[in-house]
Amino acid sequence: IMMTVSVIIAGLLPIMLGSGTGSEVMRRIAAPMVGGMASATLLTLLVIPAVFLLWQRRHLS
Repeated sequence: IMMTVSVIIAGLLPIMLGSGTGSEVMRRIAAPMVGGMASATLLTLLVIPAVFLLWQRRHLS
């Protein structure tokens, strides 16, 4: 998960930081993708396991 996200974000950073022709349009596409990848990673690695653990504890008791 971390390798995939880091490669995607590394690929999108030049698009976000670019200053060539059409960079304003591409920046509007790349910025939400970077935010989405970061939030999806946090959700996958932290929130979903925590919710599963809470659900498992409630189900067992």
